Amino acid sequence: MIIKRVLNNNTVISSNSKGIDVLLMGKGIAFGKKKGNPVEIELVEKSFLLRDKDTQNKFTELLINVPMEHIMVSEKIINFGKIKLGKNLNEIIYVNLTDHIHSAIERYQEGIILKNPLRWDIARFYADEYAVGEKALDIVRNDLGIAFEVDEAAFIATHFVNAELDRKDDLAYEVAEITKGIEEIIKNHYRTEFDEDSLDYYRFITHVKFFAQRLLTGEHYDDEDAELLETLKSKYVTEYECSLKIREYVQQQFEYELSSTELLYLTAHIRRITKNL
Repeated sequence: MIIKRVLNNNTVISSNSKGIDVLLMGKGIAFGKKKGNPVEIELVEKSFLLRDKDTQNKFTELLINVPMEHIMVSEKIINFGKIKLGKNLNEIIYVNLTDHIHSAIERYQEGIILKNPLRWDIARFYADEYAVGEKALDIVRNDLGIAFEVDEAAFIATHFVNAELDRKDDLAYEVAEITKGIEEIIKNHYRTEFDEDSLDYYRFITHVKFFAQRLLTGEHYDDEDAELLETLKSKYVTEYECSLKIREYVQQQFEYELSSTELLYLTAHIRRITKNL
């Protein structure tokens, strides 16, 4: 393999046998080297192949100033997340999470510690991703000797949520806020709390999170259930009234009109989580 570009003493860009650019890392891998020189394979500690060109360019730019130790830790966290979540992740997480870990370390070294106002909501609504965030704190502490506050677990979790959504912008916080808003409407309507460990609650929160994602991206279900909704609203009057409050909240806050199908699903889920009250 031949060096195409030297980023720093520990990082170079080369090409594989298919002509695809690969980022190669290793201590001293580029020391005294320049474009056109061969890569000493025995010095390669880690390689990154990002298929999206825009993501690769962003990651390449990031690597110029980020210590290799921070990159290695970020990759370890991502690999754990892939196993824990069992989902495909957008490649942009290599950019976003690495940048976050590096920036957070710099902040902590300067004594700047940020609180996450949505930490409890993220922990509730994205339990698996939050667990990845908690594991990330252990990895950073063990590998770099830096003890992040627990709020960082929520910040890290949102990067995995957004990578699962296969989007490059930050929807996780908005989804959590919308989910919380809808949950509060139901709690106030019924003057109750919910069993957050129950399967019905899990199903409800999952539905609302996907609904929030559709709302934020302007997507709708096809409006095909008006007749069935008529049947449901006469059978579950209180639940339907609660759904109408949610419809009003969504329309006022986001100018998003719920379809009969979305009202139907909301009413059915509200019935499930309130049937034993």
